[in-house]
Amino acid sequence: MSRHPINVMITGIGGGSHGMQILKALLLSDLDYHIIGTDTTPFSFGRALVDRFQVVPRADDSDYLDALTQLIRINDVKVLFHGSEPELKVMSENSEVFRKLGVLLPINTPEVIHLCMNKLNTMDFLKHHGFPVPRTTLITSETNYHDIDYFPVVCKPHVESGGSNNVFIAQDGDDLRIVSRYLLKQVEAFITQEYIGDSDSEYTVGVLCDMDGELIGSLAVKRFIMSALSNRIKILNRTGRSELGTVLAISSGISQGEIGPFPNVTQPCERIALALGARGPVNFQCRLVDGNVYVFEINPRYSGTTSMRAMAGFNEPDLMIRRHLLGQELPPVNIASGVVLRGFAERLIPSDG
Repeated sequence: MSRHPINVMITGIGGGSHGMQILKALLLSDLDYHIIGTDTTPFSFGRALVDRFQVVPRADDSDYLDALTQLIRINDVKVLFHGSEPELKVMSENSEVFRKLGVLLPINTPEVIHLCMNKLNTMDFLKHHGFPVPRTTLITSETNYHDIDYFPVVCKPHVESGGSNNVFIAQDGDDLRIVSRYLLKQVEAFITQEYIGDSDSEYTVGVLCDMDGELIGSLAVKRFIMSALSNRIKILNRTGRSELGTVLAISSGISQGEIGPFPNVTQPCERIALALGARGPVNFQCRLVDGNVYVFEINPRYSGTTSMRAMAGFNEPDLMIRRHLLGQELPPVNIASGVVLRGFAERLIPSDG
């Protein structure tokens, strides 16, 4: 236990954010944290869980950085965690500002963040380093989708598209033509990725490296993606490819499932994290097919399963604080295996709150 509370700020603590996941993870620690939470709206689910709550501007507001630094000074904040991808970008680009304030900012380098937030570049990186990847093609117009000769495919924006937004499955050329016309009205370009494996082969993997690039550990969740809460798309497989299952499915991003070490999945992801030069948390979305791990997305940040891994004994934000703020030697992590399920929760915010 620490002698005095450690002042920690977590931004973006709305109910569906990874800021909320970091918050729930730190609440599971036996360290004494004084948590300052922020959000862009007073109607934030996490406000009742923190010691102090403050509304701040959006990350793209010119006053955002000044608002954060002022709160850091007032509250003597020692550690800062981002709770959304727009805030991740701002903090990464201004990391020196926070370091001059004496704040631990446990995030990846701008280079890693920039690479992983571009899905096409991510696939190119993995392929270049010898890791198996689903076939991936950039679609820039309604003409070059004719080049696709592999189906089914997952169609999605290739930059900054969190939360499974604008994601579709095309099972043939006719589907792809319709999806292309829609997506190219929303974004300048998108990618098609080969749909591989069945709905029972998907994992989300958290790998944690310290700020010096040393591997701390990893933990995986074998996703249950067919439930209503965890499923975004679920369509009958009409491709004739029985190895993909009777239904083609895409996760909603709200993960639940079997949690554990799963070394056949986590070890390849650890190697990828080290190849990336990760300096913080990295989250991998992948499928295990014929003994090979096919990564189709990498998030260079804490993820929507951070609190689930903390429940199993792998508390990523807490471990980073112990390593880099308190200078502790980290003992081997005692990981529990089991099933983590999710549901909805409600909270009443009083009118005078």
